[in-house]
Amino acid sequence: MKGLFLSLTIIVAGFQKNYAQDTLSVDSIQQHMVIPALDSEDTSHQFNYKKLIVPTSLISYGVASLSINSLKELNFSTRTEISEHQPDHIKLDNYTQFAPAALVYGLNALGVEGKHNFRDRTIICGTSMLITSAIIVPLKHLAKEERPDHSDHLSFPSGHTAIAFASAQFMFREYKDTNFLLGISGYSFAVFTGIYRMLNDKHWFGDVVGGAGFGILSTELAYWLYPKINSLLGGKKQNSQTMLIPYYQKGNAGLGFVKNF
Repeated sequence: MKGLFLSLTIIVAGFQKNYAQDTLSVDSIQQHMVIPALDSEDTSHQFNYKKLIVPTSLISYGVASLSINSLKELNFSTRTEISEHQPDHIKLDNYTQFAPAALVYGLNALGVEGKHNFRDRTIICGTSMLITSAIIVPLKHLAKEERPDHSDHLSFPSGHTAIAFASAQFMFREYKDTNFLLGISGYSFAVFTGIYRMLNDKHWFGDVVGGAGFGILSTELAYWLYPKINSLLGGKKQNSQTMLIPYYQKGNAGLGFVKNF
């Protein structure tokens, strides 16, 4: 099979957190304790146009492939190359699209915690899936692109690929700060899904690229919308914290209670 390679280089700046334990008296608990950064300083849910560069680029390519002849020719040539190595139809792509999101919950059950707790990550993941569906389903009927196997005219964009990359981006956002390699591992399932949508002759290359962009965009929008949705659901304000600080002084032990509003 001739070479069609997609290279992605990611540069990440890491940081290490160090924790120290001190013996504190009751009067010096607040003076000596290290208070974690408030959630209001967390940029996970802040809008940043830089996060849109990759998905908009992928979406732009996918949309362009519907009308630009050179990109249409690339769709056909890619299909021809793939068909030379096409195996029997494999349905694994029906399951791998959800694998990264399932891994987040599975890892958390095993004690590998991500960015958010069960409730918050479920809101974010659910919002991402809803946004993905709200974009993909109407767009398929608007684009009316015929599938490579001529089964219908719902080829663009690839829904399986969109869900797979939305799921992979969700895994990345949950683990990128604690375990970067684990965070990007979800993309392997997403790429597998996209490739096998083409191997199964269900999508053109442009459909898959566009679907990947829509999936990533959906998850980014879900993280941005989360504080608003959480507020509507009656969630606690993000800048509220309650802490219990253990102390030991001259044979006396206890707990110090601190609450930030």
